[in-house]
Amino acid sequence: MKSYTNRRASLIQQMLTKGGGVAIIPTAPEVMRNSDADYPYRHDSYFYYLSGFTEPEAVIVLVAIQGKQPQTILFCREKNLEREIWDGYRHGPEAARTEFGFDAAHPIAALDSEMSRLLADAPALFYALGSDAKLDAQVQGWLASVRVQSRAGVTAPASAHDVRCLLNEMRLFKDAGEVGLMRRAAEISSQAHRRAMQTSRPGLREYQLEAELLHEFRRQGSQAPAYGSIVATGANACVLHYRASDAILKDGDLVLIDAGCELDSYASDITRTFPVNGIFSGPQKALYEIVLASQAAAIAETRPGQRFMDGHDAAVRVLAQGMLDTGLLDSNKVGTLDDVIAKGEYRQFYMHRTGHWLGMDVHDVGEYRAKAEAAADPEKPWRILQPGMVTTVEPGIYVRPTDGVPTEFWNIGIRIEDDALVTATGCDILSKDAPKTVAEIEAVMRQR
Repeated sequence: MKSYTNRRASLIQQMLTKGGGVAIIPTAPEVMRNSDADYPYRHDSYFYYLSGFTEPEAVIVLVAIQGKQPQTILFCREKNLEREIWDGYRHGPEAARTEFGFDAAHPIAALDSEMSRLLADAPALFYALGSDAKLDAQVQGWLASVRVQSRAGVTAPASAHDVRCLLNEMRLFKDAGEVGLMRRAAEISSQAHRRAMQTSRPGLREYQLEAELLHEFRRQGSQAPAYGSIVATGANACVLHYRASDAILKDGDLVLIDAGCELDSYASDITRTFPVNGIFSGPQKALYEIVLASQAAAIAETRPGQRFMDGHDAAVRVLAQGMLDTGLLDSNKVGTLDDVIAKGEYRQFYMHRTGHWLGMDVHDVGEYRAKAEAAADPEKPWRILQPGMVTTVEPGIYVRPTDGVPTEFWNIGIRIEDDALVTATGCDILSKDAPKTVAEIEAVMRQR
C-alpha cells in the first residue's frame, strides 16, 4: 500500500500549497443493466489511484489544514455477513483502515454527519466540480449544514478547487509499479493480436476474432478489455470507432483490430492491420508501408524535450508524401507536400491525431498543452514530453470510395498503434511483441 499512501501524502501537500482544505474523492456507483442484473463493476480511477480499494459505495476524504496533523479517512460499507453470502467479501471500515493504510475509517452511512464536522472552518473544498449531480447536491447539503452554525463562529469553506487538476498531473507520470502493470498489459494484448492473426481466415465473422482476443485477455489474467474492441474487416476499417460485428472476413480484404486489455486497472491500447488470407496485396502493402514509416517517424520524435505534437507532425509529413506518391492525392490539384500539409488536404485520408495519453484510462488524463506563461498569450504551447509519460503512437490511412482516387485503394483502412513510455533517452515501446512489419505479420500467419 506504500504507493497509495505516498500519493495521498503528495495530494495533501499540494492542497496545503493552495491554502489547505478538505478533499472528497468518491468511487464510481454501481449501475443497473436491467432488472436484477448490474453492469460489471469498475471503480473510479481517481479513487483507486489514491486507495487501491475496489469496493463500491466508498469515499476518500483528505483533511489538510495548516498547522494541524493531516488526516486520511475512508468511508465504506459496513461488514454484513448476510450480504457477503450473495455478493462476496466486504472489508468493513476497521479492516479497510488497517489494510489500506488510512488514519481513520467510517461506515458510508456516517458520511453526511461526518462531512458537516470535517468541513467546519476548512479554508477550501477540493472535489470534482460539476462531475456528478448527486455529489454536487451532497456537497451543497454539507455546506448548508456548516453555514447554519455561523452564529457560533463556525465558517464554511470560502473557495472550491477541482481536485482533478492536481490528480491529473500526478497520474500523467507513471511510477515503476504502474509501468510494470502497463508493460504486462501490453504483453498480454500483443499475444491476443498474434492469436487473432493466426486464427484469421476467409469465412470467419468479426465477432469470432473478437472472441479470440477476449479469450487471450482472460486466459492470461486480465480482468477485462480496456475499451470496446474494434474488429473491422474490409470497408468497415474506414470507420474509426467501428465495433466488432458480424461482417464476414473475405479473401483479399484487410482486417483492422484495435484492442487492448486492462490489467489491475491499467490499460493497453494496440492496433494492428493484417490481410485476412495472410498475404498483403500490392496496393495493401504500398499503403501499409507508408503508415509503418509514418509511425517510425513519430516514434523517433517521442523522447524527452520534444513537444507532444512533434510526433504527429512527423507522421503527417510521411503520410502526406505517401499520398502524393501513390496518387491518393493529385499533385496537379493539391500542389506540393508543403501545400498539402498547410491546407490540410491529407485529412481526407487521415483525420485523427497520432496519439493520446495512456494509463488507468485508455484516453488517460493530463494536459496536452502547457499553461500559457502570460494571460496575453492566447496560444498555449504543446506539452514537452518527459520521462514517465505514456502515449500511444497511432497513424493511419483510410480510403473511402471517392472520384479521382485510384480504385485499387478503395475501402482500405490501415492503422498501426503502439504504447510508448517516454524514458530518459527516448521511448520504450511496451507493445513491441505484437507483429508489425509486413514480413513479421505474414510469417506469423503462415503458422496457422
